Amino acid sequence: MSFIMWLYGLPLLLIFFFYFWKRSKKQRKSQRVQEEAVESGMTEPASIHPVVNHALCLGCATCVAACPERSKNVLGLIHGKAHLVNPTHCIGHGACKTACPFNAIELVFGTEKRGVDIPQVNPDFQTNVPGIFIAGELGGMGLIRNAVRQGVEAVDSICRIDGVGSRNDKGNGDVIDLVIVGAGPAGIAASLAAKDKNLDFVTLEQDSLGGTVSHYPRGKIVMTAPAVLPIVGKMQFKETTKEALMEFWANVVIKAGLEIKDRERVESVEPENLSDKNSGFHVKTGTSEYHTRAILLAIGRRGTPRKLGVPGEEQTKVVYRLIDPAQYKNQHVLVVGGGDSALEAAVSISEEEGTTVSISYRSEAFSRAKEKNRIKIADAEKSGRLRLLMKSTVKQIEPDKVIINTEEGEMCIDNEAIIVCAGGILPTGFLKSIGITVETKFGTA
Repeated sequence: MSFIMWLYGLPLLLIFFFYFWKRSKKQRKSQRVQEEAVESGMTEPASIHPVVNHALCLGCATCVAACPERSKNVLGLIHGKAHLVNPTHCIGHGACKTACPFNAIELVFGTEKRGVDIPQVNPDFQTNVPGIFIAGELGGMGLIRNAVRQGVEAVDSICRIDGVGSRNDKGNGDVIDLVIVGAGPAGIAASLAAKDKNLDFVTLEQDSLGGTVSHYPRGKIVMTAPAVLPIVGKMQFKETTKEALMEFWANVVIKAGLEIKDRERVESVEPENLSDKNSGFHVKTGTSEYHTRAILLAIGRRGTPRKLGVPGEEQTKVVYRLIDPAQYKNQHVLVVGGGDSALEAAVSISEEEGTTVSISYRSEAFSRAKEKNRIKIADAEKSGRLRLLMKSTVKQIEPDKVIINTEEGEMCIDNEAIIVCAGGILPTGFLKSIGITVETKFGTA
């Protein structure tokens, strides 16, 4: 009997020993990653992110395995519970919540320290105003794949509105089914879905095709994930350039026969009948008017660029996005900001011949930027191609200089160009003008 017990028991003991040893090793690694993140000040997630209810979490690690960014140790187990150990690398995929079998994960916007303004949107993408829907970045979800999915699902919800798709204007004049505002990934996907469902719709874009991506600097690498577009089929990109992605969208529009009314800005949205919430809307632009049963806002979050609010900012040398690094050759350039756009701008300009590049950022670490951009910045600083001015703010801008507040006091540096990459202001005024409730989320679902 004892021989049989050893025969079967020893292998089991070895299996258990190996399992717990490997699990303990992974937990120690997760703890190190978390401690390093805290020490370097990299604790603020850039987007929607998970919060784990440790009373429900049983430490199965399915969320860790499901995370598309698992190679960067975004999630890990510590003391048998899942933790967001590397917050700045979380980009809001949401796969962890779907994978958790115990419903222990909730996706939230903002943190206790940093609030995020989010318009009120229901699970069917409808706002608190019946008939007005929001999809994509404006609703707080980043990633092209998410925007594509939401654009398609929002149109599915719109199709359930009484009268949509019936081609019957019910005596209300020339009423169409849907006005789509924005021609970024969410707007294009929604337009494809609307065409596929034979809806009577128009797509309006105040700028140009591509949305936020169209404003990226030349050669910028764009991260996305495979997605399925109605009519067109799969888009297989995982990592591509701005130019390649813009060409892809242009080909999609041609292939599907979409009509995008670009350079047409929405000026006002009013209900057709104040006493009837389901009467539809009257949409006015700078050139046209539309009567529609539903509206889908896919306009992104950038809105108006956030300004510094300092003396001298009105000068023409101050811009709010980088288009071509070559135009700054042989100049003294200051980049203001600490996100990906600021770091990418600084690195690309520093590669131009004869440039002197400085970055001014109010915090002590680039906690909201991708790791690859932080590495590029560190390499550029080591090589002497740019200077970091951390925990600093711009005080005043002069024609050939800029005055900066630092921990050591005021600093005056030569300057011929300033690029402010401080993000954008959510179009809250527009949203509120059409009745949409905007909430500031401090770590809430």
